[in-house]
Amino acid sequence: MQVVAIKGTPRKKTGSKAAKESRRKGEIPAVIYGAEGAPVHFTTTHNEVRALVYTPQFKLAEIEVDGKSYKCFLKEVQFHPVKETIQHIDFQLLVPGRKIKVEVPVKFMGTAPGVRAGGKLIQKVRRVKIRTTPEHLVDVVEVDISHLNLGQSVRVRDIGEIEGIEILNAPGIPLATIEIPRSLRSATAKAEAAG
Repeated sequence: MQVVAIKGTPRKKTGSKAAKESRRKGEIPAVIYGAEGAPVHFTTTHNEVRALVYTPQFKLAEIEVDGKSYKCFLKEVQFHPVKETIQHIDFQLLVPGRKIKVEVPVKFMGTAPGVRAGGKLIQKVRRVKIRTTPEHLVDVVEVDISHLNLGQSVRVRDIGEIEGIEILNAPGIPLATIEIPRSLRSATAKAEAAG
């Protein structure tokens, strides 16, 4: 699992006025929840968090604030509604044995016979929500599609059992479907009409 190293500067003051001042200086206000005692408030820069925020992959963060290191995951990012700049970031500390809920990407394994037959794999869900402990945390959930024929779907319930991980999405939700192209559909219809 990829870990992004982030350097943070402790925030002396919190609240919206202090946060605005930090943003004016080009800093991003952030907080780590789950640490012993109070949450850890700090600021960081856009360059420090870019590899963590702007990626479809699930990555962890190793945040250094005031000489202490915190292993976390990205909980929430708030963007400016117009400028799309990062306004605030919430991190959650990983505590051994303590369950967390995270969203991780879905990765399809194998080649579907339906794709070989001319169908198109349409991904319906990019990420699934899982509940697990840091010890069992994965950065991707793999789904086998090597049995899918034209018109078939693979659903959440088809995800194989993963040790220590509970999938929280509804079991009936389709993750991907092999779509039958129009050309194949019309060819089948013509063949049936001729028969």
